[in-house]
Amino acid sequence: MLRKHFDGLGFRKDARDDPKKEKGSEKEDDKDDGGFPAVHDCYMIYGGPSTQLTARQCKREHREVFTARMAVPQYLSWSSTPISFDREDHPDKVVAPGVYPLVVDPIIVNTRLSKVLMDGGSSLNIIYLETLDLLGIDRAWLQSSAGGFHGVVPGKKALPVGRIDLPVCFGTAANFRKETLTFEVVGFQGTYHAIIRRPGYAKFMAIPNYTN
Repeated sequence: MLRKHFDGLGFRKDARDDPKKEKGSEKEDDKDDGGFPAVHDCYMIYGGPSTQLTARQCKREHREVFTARMAVPQYLSWSSTPISFDREDHPDKVVAPGVYPLVVDPIIVNTRLSKVLMDGGSSLNIIYLETLDLLGIDRAWLQSSAGGFHGVVPGKKALPVGRIDLPVCFGTAANFRKETLTFEVVGFQGTYHAIIRRPGYAKFMAIPNYTN
């Protein structure tokens, strides 16, 4: 699926994609000849509301993705503010760039959580029941979830106990941004208080910097 997606973006097809390739050439795919590597497995977290779309909603998403240009531009909030990183944002020494996970400390509801994982590779925001208890949120506030998701444990489906909309704030009183995010609530334990993923940071127009 990934290969077809990139072909659609104009990338040159690899020779291994040629259906006329002679038999027995599969053995050559595993050789490290400096070309594009043979991909065998790829796991990611997917599921949730995006898998429960109706045919009409799917058509609308396709129109949004493949639209070349809007007649009337609709920009996201704060998109006019440039974001840049320089040496002031850089620590004195980076021993192993990108090795450690990027953990942020947003204010969710009225509590600053110090262990929220920034994960830009999926589309679900996840929060744990234990975290809701720390926030003092009654479980009766939970709404029914649209479905489960995969990727946390390969081959197994995770079922959330519900979903909830919570206000999330980044920054300080002098400079902050606040948005309401929808979280899938899970009953198993995790290392972090919550996980905020790609659409969440798109709302904030945030850019990750993994060198810090």
